Amino acid sequence: MNKLEAPSTGTLKYRLMLVAAALLWGGSFVVLKDTFDVIAPSWLIGIRFMFAGVVMTVAFLPRLRRSLDKGHVLAAVGLGVTGGLGYLVQNLGLADTTPGHNAFLTATYCVMVPFLHWAVARVRPTLANVVAAVVAVAGIGALSLGGDNPFSLRWGDWMTLGGAFWFAVQIEVMVAVADGRDIIAMTTVEFFVMGLVNLLYGVFFEPAPALEVFRGGDFWIAMGYLTILSACVCTVFQNVGQAHVPPAQASLLLSLESVFGVLFSVLFFGEELTLQLALGFALVFCAILLSELAPRRT
Repeated sequence: MNKLEAPSTGTLKYRLMLVAAALLWGGSFVVLKDTFDVIAPSWLIGIRFMFAGVVMTVAFLPRLRRSLDKGHVLAAVGLGVTGGLGYLVQNLGLADTTPGHNAFLTATYCVMVPFLHWAVARVRPTLANVVAAVVAVAGIGALSLGGDNPFSLRWGDWMTLGGAFWFAVQIEVMVAVADGRDIIAMTTVEFFVMGLVNLLYGVFFEPAPALEVFRGGDFWIAMGYLTILSACVCTVFQNVGQAHVPPAQASLLLSLESVFGVLFSVLFFGEELTLQLALGFALVFCAILLSELAPRRT
């Protein structure tokens, strides 16, 4: 007999960890805005995650010695390759599309996740999953899009969709490998793999950064934020949170990154808070509430 079951997505602290990760990532857009002007994206992402791996290794060395084994390494490689490809392809797409299109199309991973999970784990998305994902993308579109003919897709738009697909795959990989493993150990190796994926692309296809870049104090301040907060803290929060929150709800909570990104732009760059932006905020928060509170039939 069917019964109504309240959505159980883990304890509140794991959801809050995902929201905190989205908040810090939203702030990183402000930092990246200037940093991409002096260093190519793949080099910046590669250096950022290599530094993050070093920081995690130093901070958790005893834990790594206890936990790190072949199973952890192979799981982390899966996470690192998919995440690294997500960042790489997303930024390749940005070269041939607008930032609004890039943000909107990347966010479609929250629509892909329930259906990817269905294909892999044979767990059907609920009606709440589907409706909440659609509402979330509509809200992110209101936050990100504008201008003439915003829905025309160029090569860069299709590349961005490819990046969104890899982020969705990474979430599914985490679901598959997290159980019984040390998330911190996996995340540390994941950082090195993501950094390596992007540095390899940078070495072959992008100009190397000038030495003068590394002599500037502003660069190291930005790198400190991107490495410690936006990489180490955020990815640990994301991975731990995803290990305890079903993938559909996790992807929607992480989609708050776009809301926080626009909020920081309004606060620090004087962007006008228009009716369109207010509508975007409302739609995304409605999607989160729907995903979290709507009952599910089992």
